[in-house]
Amino acid sequence: MTTLPYRIEGEARPGRWLVTCDHATNRVPADVGGGDLGIGAADMARHIAYDVGAAGLASALAERLDSPAILSDFSRLVIDPNRGEDDPTLVMKLYDGTIIPANRDVDGAEVERRLETLYRPYHAALARLAARRADVVILAVHSFTPCLRGRPPRPWHVGVLHADDMRLSGPLLALLRAEPDLCVGDNEPYGGHLPGDSIDRHALAPGRQNTLVEVRNDLIATPDAQAAWAARLAPMLDAALTAAEA
Repeated sequence: MTTLPYRIEGEARPGRWLVTCDHATNRVPADVGGGDLGIGAADMARHIAYDVGAAGLASALAERLDSPAILSDFSRLVIDPNRGEDDPTLVMKLYDGTIIPANRDVDGAEVERRLETLYRPYHAALARLAARRADVVILAVHSFTPCLRGRPPRPWHVGVLHADDMRLSGPLLALLRAEPDLCVGDNEPYGGHLPGDSIDRHALAPGRQNTLVEVRNDLIATPDAQAAWAARLAPMLDAALTAAEA
């Protein structure tokens, strides 16, 4: 039986949101290095392999928003679904100080194979879910590490990443900034748009309402923390959407 490179939750839910989690897992398929990228367990548990805590947050948000979620089921180190197919960082050979041995000598044929078996099926499923109704709103859920190696600590608790389409991200930023205990990033800790990334492909190109939320991963490390953040964010997301369409 073929294992799908993604997981869909709540496909029959009636809500208009589509919650996506591009970096949900650190799983390495058996046909990539025998299921081993050649790096240790500690590195596979880091942000370089997946967005720590993001899957649980995405699932909890989708449930609260009564909407479907789609989550990847392969490590971003195998191939990154949040990059365009021609992006030079699609298959990383070095990431935050760690060399990825299984990717060191990867050639065009192997990249194409990973695209065909993992990346493209994930995006095809995402596109199908996004097209299920005309007013779908895409919420991309990610997490970020508190500190890159050799860099200063990141102060933000949560960030909203966006391109030029601020219809939803603008009101969401305003609501988050009204919370006195939060340090909120606007396109922090990094810029929110890469040509060909998931939001570009599934939201900006077809003109769908969208936003991308990044939560610092130490704040969503447990199921209880993920549930608490979902409970906090879901009403803000609904309120931001109402404001965006007022």
